[in-house]
Amino acid sequence: MNTEKNTKKCWILTEGFIGTENQCIGVANALGIPYDIKRIGLNEPWKSLSPYLGFEQKCSFSPTIEAPWPDILIASGRKSIAASRYIRKMSGGSTFTVQIQDPRVSPEYFDMVAVPHHDPLRGDNVIVTHAAPNKVTPELLKEAKERFSFLKNHASPRVAVLIGGSSKAYKMTPEITQGLVQTLSRINGSLMITCSRRTGETNKKILEDSLRNDTNYFWNGEDENPYLGMLAWADYLLVTADSASMISECCTTGKPVYMIELEGRGSKRISILHNHLINYGALKRLSSINGAFEPYSYERLCDAQYVAEEIKKHFRFN
Repeated sequence: MNTEKNTKKCWILTEGFIGTENQCIGVANALGIPYDIKRIGLNEPWKSLSPYLGFEQKCSFSPTIEAPWPDILIASGRKSIAASRYIRKMSGGSTFTVQIQDPRVSPEYFDMVAVPHHDPLRGDNVIVTHAAPNKVTPELLKEAKERFSFLKNHASPRVAVLIGGSSKAYKMTPEITQGLVQTLSRINGSLMITCSRRTGETNKKILEDSLRNDTNYFWNGEDENPYLGMLAWADYLLVTADSASMISECCTTGKPVYMIELEGRGSKRISILHNHLINYGALKRLSSINGAFEPYSYERLCDAQYVAEEIKKHFRFN
């Protein structure tokens, strides 16, 4: 192990949302350096006017952020933008600042910006990934397969069903959920099902009442979350169209991924993501099959690793 590399200090800075935080953690893990996670809030007027106000000061943040500054800052989320600018200024430019996702301000405020293909931002210091960076790696899946070994008791083919829910772009009503139950009931294989908070209790009950049986596995929401175990044990992955994060993680496994389409107007950004991953060969629409899956292969996404390699090109580790 390169001990010099491990002496570098890294901060991960977000507003505390697990999705954005995991993107940063994935990049830090790929860099192979230790990191401290910091969750930031903003005081007024920055809270309402970020990221456009600028003029950040020590009093802008809750809790306050102070030196010694890190060698590398990996940040994501609206509230982190002000903190990234502040740290870059206060460190005299010695902190290499990496912003994950489109900050909605000029990329010149950061040393590097990493955006997924479906975000429009481009620039000299902007790198473009296929989808969202994440923590999924072959090593992590191997570990999860051992930790959640009980899932092997379900017959092959094992189909992980990852269900999101209503969002600004999509809706998941009881009627829609009943239709999804009919689709899932026709699948030849054992289902491993998990729902999110956005699924809603009514929809979750419909799914559970209809699909919980000795053949299928339905996470009860109380035991340790088996999400990674499902990714590890699944032969096929089904994921609802609303979640860019789950779609990205599924396509990082290299396994066949089928998208469950929901009703709603959708959004231009997430439609670009869907179409890009379909054209890349990682994603297929569930509506394109009739309950019988066929294996297919593609080069798994390695977006976190790609961002890490780009950082290494521009930041001296030794």
